[in-house]
Amino acid sequence: MEQRAVMTEPIIDERVIKACQHGDREAFRLLFETYKDRVFSIAIYSFAGDESAARDVSQQIFLKLITAINQFRGDSTFTTWLYRLVVNACTDEQRKRRRFLSFGDSIPMSKLTERRPQEKRYARLELAESVQSAIKELSPKLRMPILLKYVEGLSYEEIATVLGCSKGTVASRLNRGHQKLAGQLG
Repeated sequence: MEQRAVMTEPIIDERVIKACQHGDREAFRLLFETYKDRVFSIAIYSFAGDESAARDVSQQIFLKLITAINQFRGDSTFTTWLYRLVVNACTDEQRKRRRFLSFGDSIPMSKLTERRPQEKRYARLELAESVQSAIKELSPKLRMPILLKYVEGLSYEEIATVLGCSKGTVASRLNRGHQKLAGQLG
């Protein structure tokens, strides 16, 4: 009988956060290791596959986290607070980039897909590029709730906290986003 190693994600609790607030480097390392993939995931989707922009923003987030961790008061979960930092950083970077780059200069989704048999890979690439293109066309106000819901799996309440709006606004933005995506992909 085959045995599998079960990988568990380190638990980030109040003790780890307090240790970070007191400058504990090992606690920061644990925080980084736990959240680096999630932060990068939001950033890469926010920048429509632009790995360079996603890496830059991810790095900015963790640098900011070192200086801003003392601002975390526990009013929400740490993850919600962190996602708020990510959303704000992505929004700020997109504003800066709009002045200098066209949004179409992103890396194609084909560089993000894994190796598959030729036919399946082509079909998946075509679908992924269509979805990426459709998501890229959404305004940031519609794109971010879609990403937080379907990529990060956040609840409406968590999305509302991250975006600083009501649950009704989240529902409305998701609905409008779904309609626009359906129209573009239909």
